[in-house]
Amino acid sequence: MSRPLVVLDVVGLTPRLLPHMPNLSRLGTAVPLEPVLPAVTCSVQSTFLTGETPAGHGIVGNGWYFRDLGEVLLWRQHNALVGGDKLWHAARRAEPGYTVANICWWYAMGADVDWTVTPRPIYYSDGRKEPDCYTFPPSLHDELTAGIGPFPLFTYWGPNAGLPSSSWIARAAVQVMADKNPDLTLVYLPHLDYDLQRYGPSDPRAAAAASALDDVLAPLLDAARARGATTVALSEYGITEARRPVDVNRLLRSEGLLNVYAQDGMEYLDPWTSRAFAVADHQIAHVYVRDAQDISVVRKLLAALPGVGEVLDADGKARHGLDHERSGELVLLAEPDAWFTYYYWLDDARKPDFARLVEIHRKPGYDPAELFFDPAAPGAAKARAGVALLRKKTGMRYLMSVVGLDEGARAVRGSHGLMPTQDADGPVWLSDAADLDLTRVRATEVKSLLLRLAGLPS
Repeated sequence: MSRPLVVLDVVGLTPRLLPHMPNLSRLGTAVPLEPVLPAVTCSVQSTFLTGETPAGHGIVGNGWYFRDLGEVLLWRQHNALVGGDKLWHAARRAEPGYTVANICWWYAMGADVDWTVTPRPIYYSDGRKEPDCYTFPPSLHDELTAGIGPFPLFTYWGPNAGLPSSSWIARAAVQVMADKNPDLTLVYLPHLDYDLQRYGPSDPRAAAAASALDDVLAPLLDAARARGATTVALSEYGITEARRPVDVNRLLRSEGLLNVYAQDGMEYLDPWTSRAFAVADHQIAHVYVRDAQDISVVRKLLAALPGVGEVLDADGKARHGLDHERSGELVLLAEPDAWFTYYYWLDDARKPDFARLVEIHRKPGYDPAELFFDPAAPGAAKARAGVALLRKKTGMRYLMSVVGLDEGARAVRGSHGLMPTQDADGPVWLSDAADLDLTRVRATEVKSLLLRLAGLPS
């Protein structure tokens, strides 16, 4: 008979932050957790749940170039994208009927678990987007929103990203545990991601964010303890100081390797015809090179770009567990104080309209500038947001044009994606299990450790 298990993914948690989190610290002694490359959400979570590196499970980043579609897509949600034997599959072989609740871990949709909650806006046909979540079974949606209100999507990401989203997720987890009694409860808590990227991990606001999240965690930890559950808290990565944006695609374009197409005066990345382009993802970037004969030229060009720390070729990808067909022909690793932008236009007058929006699905790369109201003119950006909200309330179409471009990129103070160079800045594992004596945990070991804590064969 298995033991109930609660696994908290406390994004961005490091040893430096734990002193500000007494409730979480009471779980036990924190030990360093060694992530995989890239140390980003989708890749590391997939490793936690399968025990595989990205070469095995195929999640080579938070997004990649889908060669069969000819599109760059980030933040997909379907679990079928994740290869490998998942934690709950192994659990059910040992104990048929083992039940699982996934509260906002990534790739939740379509996963063969018993209860699912994941952010999912309502996309109306007139272009409006309203906050909401997806649940399985469908009845869970109204059960949760009746008790704790609608999911606060606009505090989950964007300039207003903050504590309410993590608070809602924690409350949802408490309710699901009370009502459904799952054997395994997975809970994703993103709050530390925000101010550590905005202001950097050494800013006092990072410590304040940790303290605020700790207060939110207290009822969740109490609820797990009351059920007699074993609780594990871990993190995918640590966020480190980084303030140098690196424009990989602008270099490729200026060298005639990246192509765009134009519509209504706006330029869009044209991956079908480009000889080389990059999918930027924090401190790593997959570079897709159409013709093998161009690889050495592109590698030499990018190796000389300030802010690029290393260029991984086929051998380098294999060495880091990134040798999967979804990876770029080359993978860039940033220097420790740098990160990669997705920007590909050379003239702001030709930028696409989504550049100034919080638009995680249309941008061909990650954009942390979405965490700010345009730093070049924050008052004007907030005023535009106010006008957009008025248009929204009257049923008119609107654009929430609030994100800065180069000014927004230069405002970023923290990033992640590289392997940690010191334990103090890396992710951690801590648990209230009394029968584990760990000094270090590898991400590829998490699945087997969780099975062991659940009392199941690993």
